[in-house]
Amino acid sequence: MAKKIMPRLLIAASGTGGHIFPALSVAESLPDHWEISWLGVPHRLENDVIPKKYPLIKIPVTGLQEQGIKKLLKIFQLLWSTIDVFKIIIRRDIQIVFTTGGYIAVPVILASKLSGIRVVLHDSNALPGKATRFLGRLCDVVALGVPSAIKQLKGCKTIVTGTPVRDSFLSENPLPGWVPKGLEPLIVVMGGSQGAVGLNLMTRKIFPWLLNYGCRVVHIIGTNDQYSKIDHVNFVERPFVQEMAGLLQHADLVVSRAGAGCLSELAVCNTPAIFVPFPHAADDHQEMNAAYAAQFGAALIVHQSNVGTEHLKRVLVPLLENYFPSNGTGQEKCLLDKMSKGMEKIAVRDAHLRLVDILTNFVE
Repeated sequence: MAKKIMPRLLIAASGTGGHIFPALSVAESLPDHWEISWLGVPHRLENDVIPKKYPLIKIPVTGLQEQGIKKLLKIFQLLWSTIDVFKIIIRRDIQIVFTTGGYIAVPVILASKLSGIRVVLHDSNALPGKATRFLGRLCDVVALGVPSAIKQLKGCKTIVTGTPVRDSFLSENPLPGWVPKGLEPLIVVMGGSQGAVGLNLMTRKIFPWLLNYGCRVVHIIGTNDQYSKIDHVNFVERPFVQEMAGLLQHADLVVSRAGAGCLSELAVCNTPAIFVPFPHAADDHQEMNAAYAAQFGAALIVHQSNVGTEHLKRVLVPLLENYFPSNGTGQEKCLLDKMSKGMEKIAVRDAHLRLVDILTNFVE
């Protein structure tokens, strides 16, 4: 009997849940005989999540937010890290690389090409990131979460796979026991894996109104903000949530940033959203993600601004009035039901398996 080949894979995914969780979903779906190493950076989310599952190798690279000479130094550091990644590939005899983009993808893609191995890049956003746009041509495959991203990547070998979600989102989960119980609409406000102080400030002003209206409200504030002083039986505030799948599956509406990972998770839950795109996101890519969902009727968009709170309230009024119709027609949740069907249209439940097929076809 022929000995089974043990493919050696290097995954480069760093920074936020939007990069890490899709890669983790793929890693956990690969056959058991695959040997997986993970490349990250110090002091980011991967340091809390990955070492429990895979060996984590860290390289000292950062993003390019600075200007002038500092930015040039960061670019030099990023390129110099290519040598470090090249050494890792040779020392561990890596056969294929999978990355979910971001600045860590730059040295990884370059080192993969220098060492002559395959590299698969996945980009979740409707507007692909700079690393994808600049280096996608060097990749063997650029897998995309959103079909509209293809037009930004001429000359690349693209395939639309959707964006993988955490395994818990692909099965039914109970409503977490700490969530207020009742038949009233459940509204979840959250800012993503890092929280969102600006979103928190904007939404907190309408929580008393929502609670008086009869809603249940769960606010995920992140770890960079303080608790509010609201005390109400139908209000819960937490810095983070472990049972996110169960919470979103039972939510009637979510108010959140428009990261691609968040959009993908809401889509597989068929949960309507009001997106408040992060105004300082690179290339305004969250605006593009929100617009993609909105064109299917899955989401509404409210912008963070001086009048953002008032705009959010105006958007919420018809959704809630429709939830509790006064005309006795029995058309409860009509608008939210339509938005839920829009989310269902853009949901991709097997994105992780599509990416597994791509990787295994290259090495097995």
